Amino acid sequence: MTGRALATIGRILLAIVLMAVVCGCAAPRLEAEIPARHTLDEFIETERQDDPLDIYDPVERFNRGVYRFNYYADNYVFLPVVNFYEFVTPVFLQDRVSNFFNNVSELSTLANCILQLKPKCTAKTVGRIVINTTLGIGGMFDPATQWQIDRQREDFGQTLGYYGAGPGPFVVLPFMGPSNLRDTIGLSADIGGFFFIDPFDFEHNKALGLAFDTMYLVDMRHKIKFRYFESGSPFEYELIRMLYTKARESEIRN
Repeated sequence: MTGRALATIGRILLAIVLMAVVCGCAAPRLEAEIPARHTLDEFIETERQDDPLDIYDPVERFNRGVYRFNYYADNYVFLPVVNFYEFVTPVFLQDRVSNFFNNVSELSTLANCILQLKPKCTAKTVGRIVINTTLGIGGMFDPATQWQIDRQREDFGQTLGYYGAGPGPFVVLPFMGPSNLRDTIGLSADIGGFFFIDPFDFEHNKALGLAFDTMYLVDMRHKIKFRYFESGSPFEYELIRMLYTKARESEIRN
């Protein structure tokens, strides 16, 4: 009985060894015949695409230099002027100035609403311009917003994106801050279009044009609450780059 049991156990062990050898020999062939569903490169590429901080920035070193330059220009030129303006100008007048420039910027918004074939945006912007320029006394007041005619925000950078233009490389513009190639072209077009229309006849009144440009820059910085390196984060540059890019993507989709 014991001998037969031992023989049986021996045969079982022999069968297990033979199966292991056969499976071991067959494994390489099976791996070769059945390709993997996903390669390692695919997982790496997916992870790279999902990384919100992975923004195309081929001149990052230069951009960081401009970012730091903007910090010094902001701290030692723009902010002292803005702080003085806010100190000597009553809040009521500050609001009138901001409303005036907002109303002027509606001209660019209107042009881009038309270019993007957005009838609702166009109608609202026309309504705002007419109401605020007349009842709002040259745009210094904003009755249109009180009447639920919301301000639209469209620029030529968004128009280019609307028609499929990609953002291109990220850039930091001197004095202006974060942008990209598409939005830089768009900004140039918006500014060029305004001066081409020249609604205030600056061509024949250089002093008025200089005063307008100066107050526009002061008011623009006054309305922006961002301060360079105020976050205290060592990754502020990456954060601003990501936030700007995602914000522009959202504006173009809407």
